[in-house]
Amino acid sequence: VEEQIQVSDEEPVVLREEIRRRRRKKAITSSSSISMDQITVEFVLPTATWGSNPDSLQLEVAGNWTVEQVKAQVWLKAVTSNLCPEFYQRFSPDHCILLYQKKGNLCEIYDKHQVFQTLDCIRYWRALKKDVGKIQLVPRPQPSDESLQYQRYLNYLIGYDVTDVSNVHDDELEFTRRKLLTPRRIELCDRDPKLYSMDPWVTRKPLPEHLLSKVCVKIDLKVFPKKTPISHLIFYPRLVLASFFNKTANKRVLLGIPDNVCETDYVLRVCGREEYLYGDKPLQNFNWIRQCLKNGEEIHLVLETPPDPDLDLVQKEDWAQVDDCTGVAGTHEQLTIDEKDHERVFTISMWDCNRKFRVKVLGIDIPTLPKVPEFVVFIEASIFHGQQLLAQERTTSKTFNEEVLWNCWLEFNIKIKDLPKGARLSLQVVCGKQPQTPNSKGSSYQDNTTKSRLLYYVNLLLIDHRSLLRQGEFILHMWKMPEKSEESSSSINADKLTSATNPDKESSMAIAILLDKYCYPVVLPKSRDVGRDVGAVGEESEGGERGQREMPNHLKKQFEAIVTTDPLHPLSPEDKELLWHFRHECMRDPRAYPKLLGSVKWGKQEDVLATHRLLERSSAWDSSGLDVGLAMQLLDCHYSDAQVRSMAVRKLETLEDDDVLRYLLQLVQAVKFEPYHDSALVRFLLKRALRSKRIGHFLFWFLRSEIAQSMHYQQRYAVLLEAYLRGCGEAMLQDFRKQVEMTEALQKVTREIKTMSADKYDVTAQVVFQLRQKLEILQSSGLPDNFRVPYDPGLRAGALMIEQCKVMASKKKPLWLQFKKADPTTLSKDPIGIIFKDGDDLRQDMLILQILLIMESIWETESLDLCLLPYGCISTGNRIGMIEIVKDATTIANIQQSVVGSTGAFKDEILYQWLRDKCVSEEKFQQAVERFLYSCGGYCVATYVLGIGDRHNDNIMITESGNLFHIDFGHILGNYKSFMGISKEWVPFVLTPDFLYVMGTSGKKSSPHFQKFQDVCVKAYLALRHHTNLLIILFSMMLMTGMPQLTSKEDIEYIREALTVGRSEDEAQRHLLDQIEICREKGWMVQINWFVHLVLGIKQGVEKRST
Repeated sequence: VEEQIQVSDEEPVVLREEIRRRRRKKAITSSSSISMDQITVEFVLPTATWGSNPDSLQLEVAGNWTVEQVKAQVWLKAVTSNLCPEFYQRFSPDHCILLYQKKGNLCEIYDKHQVFQTLDCIRYWRALKKDVGKIQLVPRPQPSDESLQYQRYLNYLIGYDVTDVSNVHDDELEFTRRKLLTPRRIELCDRDPKLYSMDPWVTRKPLPEHLLSKVCVKIDLKVFPKKTPISHLIFYPRLVLASFFNKTANKRVLLGIPDNVCETDYVLRVCGREEYLYGDKPLQNFNWIRQCLKNGEEIHLVLETPPDPDLDLVQKEDWAQVDDCTGVAGTHEQLTIDEKDHERVFTISMWDCNRKFRVKVLGIDIPTLPKVPEFVVFIEASIFHGQQLLAQERTTSKTFNEEVLWNCWLEFNIKIKDLPKGARLSLQVVCGKQPQTPNSKGSSYQDNTTKSRLLYYVNLLLIDHRSLLRQGEFILHMWKMPEKSEESSSSINADKLTSATNPDKESSMAIAILLDKYCYPVVLPKSRDVGRDVGAVGEESEGGERGQREMPNHLKKQFEAIVTTDPLHPLSPEDKELLWHFRHECMRDPRAYPKLLGSVKWGKQEDVLATHRLLERSSAWDSSGLDVGLAMQLLDCHYSDAQVRSMAVRKLETLEDDDVLRYLLQLVQAVKFEPYHDSALVRFLLKRALRSKRIGHFLFWFLRSEIAQSMHYQQRYAVLLEAYLRGCGEAMLQDFRKQVEMTEALQKVTREIKTMSADKYDVTAQVVFQLRQKLEILQSSGLPDNFRVPYDPGLRAGALMIEQCKVMASKKKPLWLQFKKADPTTLSKDPIGIIFKDGDDLRQDMLILQILLIMESIWETESLDLCLLPYGCISTGNRIGMIEIVKDATTIANIQQSVVGSTGAFKDEILYQWLRDKCVSEEKFQQAVERFLYSCGGYCVATYVLGIGDRHNDNIMITESGNLFHIDFGHILGNYKSFMGISKEWVPFVLTPDFLYVMGTSGKKSSPHFQKFQDVCVKAYLALRHHTNLLIILFSMMLMTGMPQLTSKEDIEYIREALTVGRSEDEAQRHLLDQIEICREKGWMVQINWFVHLVLGIKQGVEKRST
């Protein structure tokens, strides 16, 4: 391949002819327009302190020079003036960086390709009416030992070396790291230290009706050894403190409170947890208080001095802030070669490039050929914007060898000027079977396509992060398409969009391509100057009038029908035509945005410009209420336009912290759909995490788990995580270090235990003894003495209770661990139980649990409490993580087995009897039945909507207070195909005779409890249907980012069927009641399956939660 590159190098394409022709035409007018673009700048020299040398040089800078050329001109002037030859002749201009002062901050002009007149400093000087700007040249600073050591510490926490640039073909990584300094600084300046240190977890949502009755609760206020009850949750924390101090004015000595303090010196904290009740919200708006009300638990608070905000100190950075406009291109008029003297052409506007885009495929090369029979391969090259295919070409087929050479140009049916920002060139190595009759005309092509299989893929963004068209040659290391059985296949849908290349250069497939070369950088302009550009404006205003014409009535109905369809509803070409034609009408209705933006031809420059203008002028979006589903839709994989995506993020800015947490996992996943590392979404996540420790904590783990498992997005996530860690403060960094040390130590133990008892399901006493020995050694040799629990940061775990730790009987050999609570104010003696599991990708479980939490919040708005139990679960590394042990809970299989051995699956009354035995009184039993009925209804509806309702009794648990819940979701999503309505025994959800028995019914009979159950299910189902679009978008994002390859559209379509999209409420209600009937009819089949499972003792992949 190397030789081939040399050969093709002879033909860089030059626009010389074109430029000369225009120049002759425009030469006369050019001189007058130049003078306006001259900028006078005083450059303070790096040698200013060297004795008698002049401190500075003044230079007339042409506005369309690039930063690099400006620097070169300063250097040239210094050399020709014979200034400090020992410096200027010895070093190149690259030895120095450019800085300027802005509002007391030093800013660096960072992007050497930027056109000078588009710089932030020029705008700033103009605003200040300065005739001469001042720029300092400073030798490029070298990082100190201290900052290098700090970087190593951050890399350890991130789990990846962010400074490693061995696997990039441009400086986007470094560029983004520098640019994210600005939003971080702004956020840190505005951060309230007291609020940040306590991070009260509050909500603005009204208290759900079913909790209103519980508002007057007794709260125990614990002051050192004593307790004082207070009541009323409508009080604010400061009022509670004030009333407490009033009441105890003469008991201070008894309570041990010094005389010289008052209520403002104290804050309220939840006993045993790092949850502070602080700020100007009534107590009932604190999430912890609501949780206690919901679960009927007592509320215990403790009086404390507030934490010291100085603990959140942020290490000072030695980087200068980069120019706000870094990477921003100018307008077309600033960049165009029209009317410019050729001496003054330094950049070319992409919109002047009228030829078709083309790429030369040189060849592919792989160190060792995969074992394939007689295959032929071809390269398929496609240009995409989001999921929209703009153009596609392919090479001829050749026999698959270690090296295959094509050395041919592929010309695409799209002009260079029409390439949008974010367009990606997707290169795929596709193989087909060797055709039987290669000489018969055209058959080889036909044969390949019928049996072709994608082997390798890689993407290249055609316009880079600073809006320059890519030029020249690229050798790209490709990703191998995973086999269906491989773990990595679960995220393949999102992985295929990555613009990263394979870091494993030694053994991966490489493709060599050549793009056209030009004499200058070719830049995509950010816009056109509307005034000058009569043509475009004419088109727009004429189109505008046509578009603003009143829509005829017969089309209004059609338009309304299109707008109200769900996000997965496919649009016909006629629909798209209609939406685009009446785009002004669409802009008045935010619901139409996803549909309209999905109809834009992103491969037509005029349409893209028109769309951007519409978005800039429209106020309907910003003034409409917040619809999370709508905003999330514009952040999924179908939209790559930065303006569209930032518009969606602008809407999310209004989310309260509570909701940001609710959607955080999905938002982190949506970062995969951004074309570039730096984006509005990334900045939004960074900002919100720096504002709230709770959001920051989860962002840390969500990112870290992706970095450990996803090579495709490692770099992007690492840059975001580094930006957060540089601003979260010392206390958080210490906490993260303890958590990382803890998970690493436990990971090592889990893996050792696994190898000792591999392939066996049962666990011998010897293995448990070994585990306890290993934990003893760990505990005594420097495990952190306490750490925040990753899935519940309000809780601190202390020492391991080694005698209660064990290995669970299951293929993956998870560890069952019990920790003491580290907080001395804790009232309950219960330990913190954590399952540490190695070998499963818990990201899938997290996605499902997160959607369950969102469903819970939807039900809450309709004042329904379906007693879901979304237990804590967090992936902490590569196929490893922690799961919360729900106390007093056991699997249905365990209950059935413990009573009558393997025939337990046939006894209907066993579950009923078990609950009776666990309840001390009739009243408690009735409450448990009620709780069972609600939770069973909640899980039936939730799992049915997500298509994961057909479960085994080993994956369904119940607590002693009657709360039913499902576990182990990753297990089923991995076999998505195997249960999607294919087997005839498939049931929509689990409702077996033993469940019905608890509800007081059997066979076809009904009962008051069963009727209530049906009623609960219907209410819950209809409530979810009111949020159809949100659920559909979350579901399809989940399938994109966390599920195995979607082999058909039906997988995503499933949820539309389940939510009975497009049908009336009555039909929906009937549909759900039908599903309940199917379960009643097939319940005995499910029981037989469970019975067989128990008899054969099949325990594959099944965890015994409790013994």
